[in-house]
Amino acid sequence: MFMAEPRVIDFRTAVIEALADAMRTDRNVVVIGEDVGAAGGVFKQTEGLFAEFGAHRVIDTPISESGAFGMAVGAAMAGLRPVFEVMFGDFMTLVMDQLVNQAAKVRYMSNGAACVPLVLRTTMGVGAGLGPQHSQGFAAWAAHVPGLKIAIPSCPEDAKGLFAAAIADDDPVLVFEDRALYASRGPVPPGRHVVPLGVAVTRRPGRDLTIVAIGRMVGIALDAAGKLAEEGIEAEVIDPRTIVPLDVSTILASVRRTSRALVLDAAPRRFGVTAEIAAVIQEQAFDWLDAPVGRLGAADVPVPVAHSLEQLIIPDVATVVAAARDLVRGNGE
Repeated sequence: MFMAEPRVIDFRTAVIEALADAMRTDRNVVVIGEDVGAAGGVFKQTEGLFAEFGAHRVIDTPISESGAFGMAVGAAMAGLRPVFEVMFGDFMTLVMDQLVNQAAKVRYMSNGAACVPLVLRTTMGVGAGLGPQHSQGFAAWAAHVPGLKIAIPSCPEDAKGLFAAAIADDDPVLVFEDRALYASRGPVPPGRHVVPLGVAVTRRPGRDLTIVAIGRMVGIALDAAGKLAEEGIEAEVIDPRTIVPLDVSTILASVRRTSRALVLDAAPRRFGVTAEIAAVIQEQAFDWLDAPVGRLGAADVPVPVAHSLEQLIIPDVATVVAAARDLVRGNGE
């Protein structure tokens, strides 16, 4: 029987497909943000939407994230389903009051009488020479706020599927997109495709070590696992896909099989997502661990502008291989 080749598209296109599908299906879905209209987004991440849906559903805003996001929260409470774009994750600082004290709290404070079905999408990540004010990832900040859900896709298929789930959700969902992945390509199902929030996926099976990797670190983890396999170390790679809700059961099931864990993130290590996942493993899988839980993250410094320095602050394949080898064999033996 002839099997058609899987359709391969890039991460950016996958997100646009998810947005367009949702907008065609539900007229209450609107896209709001700076330069999302005729310009198609500063990274062309909304390209084509303005031409199809017009200015009343793809809405350019002034350079006032605070005011525009407040408008989006109100629109969501009134029945629309806004997808609000914060151009750079660093600018989340400008919407924190409305996000933390309004969007995240309305369902609780109204005893369920009102909700905020809103998606906040934003970019993050080093590698483009954009410096310390345009490269940060604040997923850990948002994850600390009850009432918010957090998705971090690592591939085009999940980018499309997680956006579909986020738009359909009746609570505020934040989707963090690493700019380094925008041009990455992979198989993506045509038509409507949904990846449920809170369901992790095993990207590679293994027996000796569990690597839990966030966002762009999934690719690094898979490359490292390939090199480790050449040394006889089989690493299992888990992609949580969402950090809130976190699929604890999948992570713990893996660690109980492998007895070792390494957690990776491209955001700063200190007080970050790696710490939370490591704590969950330590608390709930302690009896299965044969080594302390390892974790790697970005250096605790502002992101440099120089490309040569940027690459030094986040984990790379060699760093992951060395850390994994040490966990399995001890002191690099």
